[in-house]
Amino acid sequence: MTRVHAIDGTYELFRQFFGQPAREAADGTEIAAVRGVVTSVASLLSEGVTHLGVATDHVVESFRNELWPGYKTGEGVPAELRDQFELLEHALVAMGVVVWPMVELEADDALATVAAVAADDPSVDQVVLCTPDKDLAQCVVGRRVVQLDRRTGRITDEDGVKEKFGVAPRSIPDWLALVGDSADGFPGLSGWGRRSAAVVLAHYVTLDAIPDSAGRWDPSVRQAVRGAQRLADRLSTERPLAELFRDLATLRVDRTLVTGVGALRWEGPTAGFESVCRHLRDPGLADRVAVLGGR
Repeated sequence: MTRVHAIDGTYELFRQFFGQPAREAADGTEIAAVRGVVTSVASLLSEGVTHLGVATDHVVESFRNELWPGYKTGEGVPAELRDQFELLEHALVAMGVVVWPMVELEADDALATVAAVAADDPSVDQVVLCTPDKDLAQCVVGRRVVQLDRRTGRITDEDGVKEKFGVAPRSIPDWLALVGDSADGFPGLSGWGRRSAAVVLAHYVTLDAIPDSAGRWDPSVRQAVRGAQRLADRLSTERPLAELFRDLATLRVDRTLVTGVGALRWEGPTAGFESVCRHLRDPGLADRVAVLGGR
């Protein structure tokens, strides 16, 4: 059986950039983050990973910026980090790894697509989404599609999503609509917190099913939520806004990105990977990866 790994390259690049000292190539360009990600992907291959792909936000802005003016942008991203995105994509392609450099959609959408395509393939035993981002929790299915935080080694399956957020994966976009997502730049609805949103959605599942009046809420839900009427009034008044936030939080599946699981099989590095490793000031990495490709 096959395990498919889908990696959030944007998250990994940020993690490496802020987690280790700067390092320059011979031409003076900053390369530490790219070197860290490439080495990290090589470690996955050394552990026996056979099918994988990496998604990056080639352009930080996406179609979601047209829906909400406060949605995240590339503003504030250090130039030394921003300049490494294209180099990372080039290095991974040379490594023989499938890369999705996202422009209209986001890296998270690409991971959601991999999850959907791979989960439909009966030959796939498990899909591992390598990212801790909470919006990817909506893609988790039992133990068949799970999230992996590579920094901590924590694996989150469907039971883990329910434990962490208080709702099932299918309710994550609705939960985020109510509580907001500061990382993505939308605030949620005033007064709604993690617990209140979890209690209400654990019962009603979606925003659409939540009555506008707390008097119509199930008594057990009404009793469990402090200020139930105030929250119901807020949702009634701002329901269109909540629906917009849910739309922002809902990941898109674009099956044109992944032709099939077979396309994700790693067959070894290309001939150009050696020069990439020299640029990254780690020529020995080319030999180590080449050995893995010859297994």
